[in-house]
Amino acid sequence: MSDIENIDDFPVDQPKSAPADRAANGPLDESEANPVRPYVDLGGVKVLPREGLHLRLEVEEGSKRVVAVGLDYANSTLQVQPFAAPRSSGLWHEIRDQIAEQIARQGGTTTVREGSFGPELLAQIPVTTADGQAGQMRLARFIGVDGPRWFLRGVIAGEAATNPAAAAKVEDLFRSIVVVRGDTPMPPRDLIPLRMPAPSSGGPGA
Repeated sequence: MSDIENIDDFPVDQPKSAPADRAANGPLDESEANPVRPYVDLGGVKVLPREGLHLRLEVEEGSKRVVAVGLDYANSTLQVQPFAAPRSSGLWHEIRDQIAEQIARQGGTTTVREGSFGPELLAQIPVTTADGQAGQMRLARFIGVDGPRWFLRGVIAGEAATNPAAAAKVEDLFRSIVVVRGDTPMPPRDLIPLRMPAPSSGGPGA
């Protein structure tokens, strides 16, 4: 998966890309979320537990920094990353183009289509086997939502990449995520810090 922290600076006058009902139905900003719901607090995001959901934190080897949250649900995986963004403009239109370019350089293909959250990328990504040989293509959906001062990216793989019933469940999961931007000044496109959940916040599984 690409890391948008490495992407060159983009113009900051891009329009936001988000569902018209985002503020009501998610993904939510912390200020919009119900404070009494039993969220698992992962720092930059909060996840609402549900039956069958298993949570994984993806850690960068060198720095040991948590760089993404992996959610296994409905025979699918959803990887989410929250990034700082400008208050009045969005990041998804530029980032989507950059992801498509990166996948093309890997020998994959992408198609832009309209999804539940607005424009998304349907990607065929080459998979290299353990012995270094080129294997099959892996199908993935790249989704993104521009919120207030943040951008949330999701990568969907497994059944939800092609099966409408599984897709609806994983899209509902993405909708339920709460982004915690915080008040600390951050450059646009910086990853909002993620962390292990506190013991009182619940375990990694649901």
